[in-house]
Amino acid sequence: MQQCGVLTSTKTVTKSQPQLAPNQQRQRIGLYGGTFNPVHNAHLLVADQVQSLLCLNRVDFMPDFIPPHIDHKSAIDAQERVDMLKLAISDNSRFGIEMAELKRGGVSYTYDTMKQLLEQNPLTEYYFIIGGDMVDYLPKWHQINDLVKLPRFHFVGVRRQGAKNETNYSVIWVDIPLVAFSSTDIRHRISTGQSIRYMVPEKVAQYIKEHRLYHE
Repeated sequence: MQQCGVLTSTKTVTKSQPQLAPNQQRQRIGLYGGTFNPVHNAHLLVADQVQSLLCLNRVDFMPDFIPPHIDHKSAIDAQERVDMLKLAISDNSRFGIEMAELKRGGVSYTYDTMKQLLEQNPLTEYYFIIGGDMVDYLPKWHQINDLVKLPRFHFVGVRRQGAKNETNYSVIWVDIPLVAFSSTDIRHRISTGQSIRYMVPEKVAQYIKEHRLYHE
């Protein structure tokens, strides 16, 4: 069976890559960072498409503690966000949760997180998933020039409508079906009594209802 090579091209990946050989020790892990307030079906779609197209061993969702955004965003308790993530990914063995940023606390700078994970996992190749809007913002990221020089670290860009979707940094681009709703949209719909059916997994919708989240 053909082994996957390291993907460093800035070209768009449009078809699934060859699967990993069973005896290949190096792990190829996708990291999908975010607040996940709450996790929704568009998140799951992105993770599934990237995992398949790049033949990753798995994609780990990585909830942040304090996102390093200029426009501060408040979120519900981290444990509730993690609980919903666990429910959302329970039926997909290719999904996991990375707790590094919640355990570390403070502002969740990607550079600090990746230095830690790369040191702890010397046989892991990391593919960090970001939307096209965040690609546009890369020049302003904390220690971005040091981040892109880290070994075994790659950006994966998911094209977004309305974003420039271009950068001078090395990014592996993937095209996925466009789903135009966000966690902000879902919170608004909940607070105004609208349906979120088919926008979040049924188990997550039930959790939100039982814990009366986002109703105010």
